[in-house]
Amino acid sequence: MKRVSDSKVLRYKYSRVSDHVPLSLDRDVAVGVKRGSDELNMYSSSSSPTSMTANGSDSKKQRLEESPPSRVLHIRKLPSEVSETEVIALGLPFGKVTNILMLKGKNQAFLELGTEEAAITMVNYYAAVTPQVRNTPVFIQYSNHKELKTDSALNQRAQAVLQAVSAVQDGSSPSSDPGVLDLAPPPSPVLRIIIDNMFYPVTLDVLQQIFSKFGTVMKIITFTKNNQFQALLQFSDPVNAQQAKLSLDGQNIYNSCCTLRIDFSKLVSLNVKYNNDKSRDYTRPDLPSGDGDGGHKDHSSLLGTPSGALASYSSGGGYSSSLSMSQGGGAISPLSAAAAAAAAAGRVALSGSGVSGVLLASNLNDEMVTPQSLFTLFGVYGDVQRVKILFNKKDSALIQLSDGNQAQLAMSHLNGQKVFSKVMRVTLSKHQTVALPREGLDDQLLTKDFSGSPLHRFKKPGSKNFQNIFPPSSTLHLSNIPEGVSEEDLRLLFSNAGGTVKAFKFFQDHKMALLQMSAVEEAIQGLMDLHNYDMGANHHLKVSFSKSTI
Repeated sequence: MKRVSDSKVLRYKYSRVSDHVPLSLDRDVAVGVKRGSDELNMYSSSSSPTSMTANGSDSKKQRLEESPPSRVLHIRKLPSEVSETEVIALGLPFGKVTNILMLKGKNQAFLELGTEEAAITMVNYYAAVTPQVRNTPVFIQYSNHKELKTDSALNQRAQAVLQAVSAVQDGSSPSSDPGVLDLAPPPSPVLRIIIDNMFYPVTLDVLQQIFSKFGTVMKIITFTKNNQFQALLQFSDPVNAQQAKLSLDGQNIYNSCCTLRIDFSKLVSLNVKYNNDKSRDYTRPDLPSGDGDGGHKDHSSLLGTPSGALASYSSGGGYSSSLSMSQGGGAISPLSAAAAAAAAAGRVALSGSGVSGVLLASNLNDEMVTPQSLFTLFGVYGDVQRVKILFNKKDSALIQLSDGNQAQLAMSHLNGQKVFSKVMRVTLSKHQTVALPREGLDDQLLTKDFSGSPLHRFKKPGSKNFQNIFPPSSTLHLSNIPEGVSEEDLRLLFSNAGGTVKAFKFFQDHKMALLQMSAVEEAIQGLMDLHNYDMGANHHLKVSFSKSTI
């Protein structure tokens, strides 16, 4: 068989289809030709520090030298049952995907983007953030091909999916063959989003930053139904909703958890009454915040018109071909948009997995601090398992949380906060666990095991506490207030804890309240002293930081 120059465009039946080894392909494509000596010269025993491979350190990557950028990317180590749509979704945030070749028998694929710049952005981004498909790390690098020409007869399904995606990107109606793929015009600009396995916080702001990569997000309503966090999100155009659904459905926000399940809603518009932590109308910044609770028991009162009451939307409309957003030289992808969103909001980043769950808190007031007070404060951001105040350095303590994500979340919010008149420093500890003292050894009650505590806020998956994690603030949210407790009672309680109560507001039939102290330090002390305070009548006061002001 004739060897074809690498500079030429290669067709399936007469081409080399792998950038690593000649492949005996499955029925989707024909067998590739062998490499010539000049092709083999591209390989060496080590890779350059600026390798064109995006994330991953397997042995094949180590044998590759830097290859010139190309708009065709080679993707390896894909899961066996991966779909064309999932592979295309890897490239969508960076620009238009113009071609795809699936090598399912080899767990590989080639993806062609519209421009070389888009491919460079994609590779650069995934060099910093490991690309994942179905929770499996995959490897992305430049292909030696400058263009990917495919025979649709040999790659029919992949081409049909690509055609459908292109139609959505262009805002037109796809015309795929019957039986191959039927992508109907988008029925609504409103998506219903369910978060499965929600072990870490997903807030309205995080959702807005993820979904805004696909178009203008106009309104969001979040609520909990059947113990599951859900949201309704309205785009300005149904085409944008369809693109977001295609790219994000089934993706994880954080590693191995917080899975997005996305469907079109039967509604075609949302009616948002309040702008707060649970609902937002981005077209109406003048809306009130409601009663300060930021939530609504009956979300149905917020919803707009069912789709049957309005004429159907046209599938037409423009769609930006580039979804990329500059972020440290890369772009935001569906797989990691929430990590960037969370980091931007001062919350947990994806890198928490594999990181120690133990924190070192230093510069503490050793005359005031106790294991219980640290348990309560750090427990706002994670489930504290153990606390040890160091025997020979009592202004420092080790705090062990459930995992690295919770530790990073606590560190990001508490480092630099003033606690008992001293600025606390919080860093990740080199320790993997906090050791308990040997039985019979008195360590002056400096170590305490909280692993069985009933006060953990995040033990229950899908708990509403995941939606209400905020930095320390002067305003506290109080809940579980028993009947008959007055504003004066609560003002006096928190004044006695130290500080001045500046403002107070009841809501939810006096079962909840917002209480504003004169300083963040005073609010921190009030939370440490009075969270779980026995109010009588079998009611223990619940205290957390609020994003609201009075």
